[in-house]
Amino acid sequence: MTVKPLDEERRRAAIRTIPQPSDLNVNGNIFGGWVLSQMDLAGADAASRLAGGPVATVAIEGMKFHRPIELGDVISIYADIERTGRTSVTVKLDVYAERGVERTLHQVTEGRYIFVAIDGEGRPTPLRNA
Repeated sequence: MTVKPLDEERRRAAIRTIPQPSDLNVNGNIFGGWVLSQMDLAGADAASRLAGGPVATVAIEGMKFHRPIELGDVISIYADIERTGRTSVTVKLDVYAERGVERTLHQVTEGRYIFVAIDGEGRPTPLRNA
């Protein structure tokens, strides 16, 4: 689906990146695992800011791949906190690709990642900034 440009004043990309030829799968598109890892980085950044410290990914739910990411696309990942618990943070992640010389914008992937705040020993700990 092609979408209208995002209101950059309202929403800031957690990550903007450009996939490289080494990120291609056998079909010539960007490997899904690459996208998942970029989403994990963006989500962890948002969750750790809210948690006030380190977080660990405990679940990925509701993943949906709308269309492939192509070589040359500029990828933006937007992270929105959806829920918090005593130790957990659920982050909604939306991935958009700017494509071609016209820079048409397409939503390519979305999902929800759940993170848990952890202490120095890697054990769950209460959120500090929630």
